[in-house]
Amino acid sequence: MSNRKTVVVGMSGGVDSSTAAYLLKEEGYNVIGVTMQIWQEENECQMQAEGGCCGISAVEDARRVAEVLDIPYYVMNFRDVFQEKVINYFTAEYLAGRTPNPCIACNRYVKWESLLKRSLEIGADFIATGHYARIRHLDNGRYAIANSVTAEKDQTYALYGLTQEQLSRTLMPIGDYSKPEVRKIAERAGLPVAHKHDSQEICFVPDGDYAAFIERDTGRKMPEGDFVTKDGRVLGRHRGITHYTIGQRRGLDLPMGERVFVTEIRPETNEVVIGTGSDVFTDTLKADHLTFMGIEDLPMGEEEHFLAKIRYNHRGTGCLVKRTGEDEITCTFDEPVRAVTPGQALVYYRDGYVAGGGIIGK
Repeated sequence: MSNRKTVVVGMSGGVDSSTAAYLLKEEGYNVIGVTMQIWQEENECQMQAEGGCCGISAVEDARRVAEVLDIPYYVMNFRDVFQEKVINYFTAEYLAGRTPNPCIACNRYVKWESLLKRSLEIGADFIATGHYARIRHLDNGRYAIANSVTAEKDQTYALYGLTQEQLSRTLMPIGDYSKPEVRKIAERAGLPVAHKHDSQEICFVPDGDYAAFIERDTGRKMPEGDFVTKDGRVLGRHRGITHYTIGQRRGLDLPMGERVFVTEIRPETNEVVIGTGSDVFTDTLKADHLTFMGIEDLPMGEEEHFLAKIRYNHRGTGCLVKRTGEDEITCTFDEPVRAVTPGQALVYYRDGYVAGGGIIGK
């Protein structure tokens, strides 16, 4: 590859993005490392302790890797767009009784839209990340995210919202390797983060307490309300709807004599609906905010069979996807799926690549 091609690598300070930068430099690219500063104002001690992909420790680790690789390194400020497109979205969805995936919004609007725009402005040809996914240029001329070589770390689900322009300007070198292989490459390259632990939680809620974060962010304490059955019988009191998600069993504190689960959240009446295990299974859902990736479109009334995921760690279930509205598809699964959750993404695949997706409504 000609070294005249320039790629900006989004470096989180972790082993995956660091190894991506190393591999691209080895291929002959002119590599520039960039860490996206996305978190809001905090004191230095708090940022150092929380780390994640946007704290001070991430910047320090990424800078050390850039020094080892002898590549230029910069920190770019994307706080405003992160607040608008990720944090505000996250909070609004929970208040509306839905369960969002903020990583999907961050990928679409921050890690790609904003970073790609800034990178092109400084003369780069591509951006790259350390995601476990690959990009395929299909026979129909479209670009699509395709499964990585390792199902354990596959991250295609969270990337379904990327546009054709973004995909045509993106490199994903990590998708050809397993996690142990990536660590070995990093170790051989002398990267100081070769054995750094992966971050597990949402970066802006490192303690995993979403409800407490929402109360801090909004300045509002969520009101208590009723736990009810599907037909409206009151079972007890809940702590506020932001504490719950579909399929949840733990933390309900309801003496029912059997396992019970959250089956619905009703923000308009401030009720959380409780049911049995069989109540959390369904074979149909509707999705909107449609995105088409590997296929150009699905015409009104037409239907096709795909493999679909309803959450990040869902292995996938066969389904029939039918276009039922201008911005709506109806998905009928080959067998019932558990805990279909409004606000999460429906992502459907064909032959190992993402065909399209949308946000689950019902």
